[in-house]
Amino acid sequence: MAEQSGEPAPTGSGSGPESSTVGIHSITESARYSLAEMGAGRSVRTLLSLNQADGFDCPSCAWGDPDPGHRKTAEFCENGVKAVAWEATRKRVDAAFFAAHSMSELRERDGHWLEAQGRLTQPMYLAPDSAHYTPIAWKDALAIVAERLRGLADPNRAVFYTSGRTSNEAAFLYQLLARRLGMNNLPDCSNMCHESSGAALTETLGVGKGLISYDDITEHADLIMIVGQNPGTCHPRMLTALEEAKQRGARIIAANPLPEAAFGRFRNPQTVKGLVGRGTRLADRYLPVRVNGDLALFAGLNRVLVEREDARPGTVLDRDFIERYCDGFEEAAAAWRSLDWSRIEALSGLSRRRIEKCADDVLAADRVVVCWAMGLTQHRNAVATIREIVDFLLLRGNIGRPGTGPAPIRGHSNVQGDRTMGICERMPDAFLDRLRDEFGFEPPRAHGLATVDSIRAMRDGRIDVFVGLGGNFAAATPDTNVTEAALANCALTVHIATKLNRSHLCHGREALLLPCLGRTERDRQASGEQFVTVEDTMAMVHASRGRLAPGSPQLRSEVAIIADLGHELFGDGLGWHAMRDNYTLIRRHIEHVVPGFHAFEERVRQPGGFMLPRPPRDSRTFPTATGRAHFTVNPPTGVDVPPGHLLLTTVRSHDQFNTTVYGLDDRYRGIRGGRRVVFLSREDIRELGLRNGDLVDLVSVHPDGERRASGFRVVRYPTPRGCAAAYYPETNVLAALDATAETSKTPVTKSIVVRVEPANPRRAR
Repeated sequence: MAEQSGEPAPTGSGSGPESSTVGIHSITESARYSLAEMGAGRSVRTLLSLNQADGFDCPSCAWGDPDPGHRKTAEFCENGVKAVAWEATRKRVDAAFFAAHSMSELRERDGHWLEAQGRLTQPMYLAPDSAHYTPIAWKDALAIVAERLRGLADPNRAVFYTSGRTSNEAAFLYQLLARRLGMNNLPDCSNMCHESSGAALTETLGVGKGLISYDDITEHADLIMIVGQNPGTCHPRMLTALEEAKQRGARIIAANPLPEAAFGRFRNPQTVKGLVGRGTRLADRYLPVRVNGDLALFAGLNRVLVEREDARPGTVLDRDFIERYCDGFEEAAAAWRSLDWSRIEALSGLSRRRIEKCADDVLAADRVVVCWAMGLTQHRNAVATIREIVDFLLLRGNIGRPGTGPAPIRGHSNVQGDRTMGICERMPDAFLDRLRDEFGFEPPRAHGLATVDSIRAMRDGRIDVFVGLGGNFAAATPDTNVTEAALANCALTVHIATKLNRSHLCHGREALLLPCLGRTERDRQASGEQFVTVEDTMAMVHASRGRLAPGSPQLRSEVAIIADLGHELFGDGLGWHAMRDNYTLIRRHIEHVVPGFHAFEERVRQPGGFMLPRPPRDSRTFPTATGRAHFTVNPPTGVDVPPGHLLLTTVRSHDQFNTTVYGLDDRYRGIRGGRRVVFLSREDIRELGLRNGDLVDLVSVHPDGERRASGFRVVRYPTPRGCAAAYYPETNVLAALDATAETSKTPVTKSIVVRVEPANPRRAR
């Protein structure tokens, strides 16, 4: 049942990335998309409130905001406009739509078409063996869910999944509901994206979050390293902060297998220079690292720093910081001194001279920030790579000072906040103790299922009920065919959603679609109009208030849906309906349960909100077992790629956010009219006997067998030899469920061994 391509054959020039980002084209494209989806009046009302202190938080990326006094009238990017218009569209998917489209017909459509149909308007039910979703009353829908959950032989036969768009208030209630039911099966999108960051940072520094603020980028850092991240497509508002940093003299190094347009010139559409001039060149140095070569790159940098310290003691490393705050340095330094340069060069794809030149930039900078995203976190050695970055920062004391620190750039607007609220299958006992004391029941202590383990459990018949709070589980997860079959193996699947997506067609024997309010919409409950809160990638917690009327009278907020289900299941002993009617009560509970949220209501009502504490940043204290930061030894490793094969990494197009596809173009890479393309180097195209524009199949190679994605157009691109790139979710079918990162269990979707074959005409569509 994996998604097939119903799109026209894409075209690509093979000329490489654009030389600049944004500019006037971004304005015209934003206006075109916004007007088509929302119309003029709705566009003005929403966009002028987007990312403003008294408005609503962008439903796409988690990039932070400037201080309220420094925000622009247009505090958004092109992708933010599209995310808002996608949600606030005037199109509707109602009962008549489902009556006209059978399940078998909808399964033939691709994800782009499904989500483009509009907003869900009323609860829908799919009965066993039915061909159509049909309307159902809210009361009856919630009664079905409650009855199926109460009827479980074991509460661990349910899974509650969460998307990163969910608010803090909804996430807190959701984990409360799961734990009151008696289980910790709380997989979320963190499991698939930044779990590796949290694992590495917790082990080495004691805090699983980044340690920077917005001002660290714009006002303090001397050198900003962007590794395995494409800010121009995935976090476009970051470009404005990088431009500010450049204008005060900071340097930027970009390391990535693809030379993205964001590493060229940023044509800021809110400045004259950006509109009619050449814009600002962002990257001072570009390192074309091989796919999965980042561990070797940082190991090489660390070797250079240690050797230069050996040659000139006391001039390179921050010895005082290392001796006062760290342990494990001597073991790590010995390991770096013994590294073989030929192996570093082979794994990283970079020459020793290039790495030495990068080290020169590091030594010229007093304050260094390292930013990364999923290009680092979704490899087998991802945790080791991020530990090596921490080592790199520790060597020169680049933690706990303004303008320094690790910066995992989160992909979805509140994915970090959801984890803070307790959406995790293995929360520490201290959190569960506070939950017990606050609500008067004993939460389960046994660890639950993360995302990959949840798919295995559904596949093996160990899960009866799947509940998804937002997101597109089937499209976001690896091993698409296995995941879709696993969902179909459940007795009941429930999706709380704003729009129809692929996951809603991969249903259990019964299925429910429960439509919810979006970020853009007003949320009125019995006590009056409500607001919710989110946490951005800089650990800033702030309020979000929708401005539009709900898209349908039958829409309910995520908070209301969860609270009503809690009341249906357990009665009102925990005050479910009181919390539904007044979100202030939820925030009071959060204040008592979650560290850092003292005086939550008062502080979050201040313009811009407040920053959560992170001890290594705030006081150079490290909440590890020893109270010190840990140097670690991380021998450079790579992926064994057999002859005739390539190492594939998955990427987003510019017209995409996560699994949501806004359009079929990727103008920054020269792609028009489709998404089934594979980017290959000129040398690999020649050696494989192909030509630019050929149609091929991609076949991944795993110990348990091969997987195939058919009908991809070859596009010549300046990526390192032996490496390839293609868009997800179309290529998630190639990722094996059992291929996960060490320690974090994050799916390995950024380094997949593939074979490229001429397309089989019978498979290509």
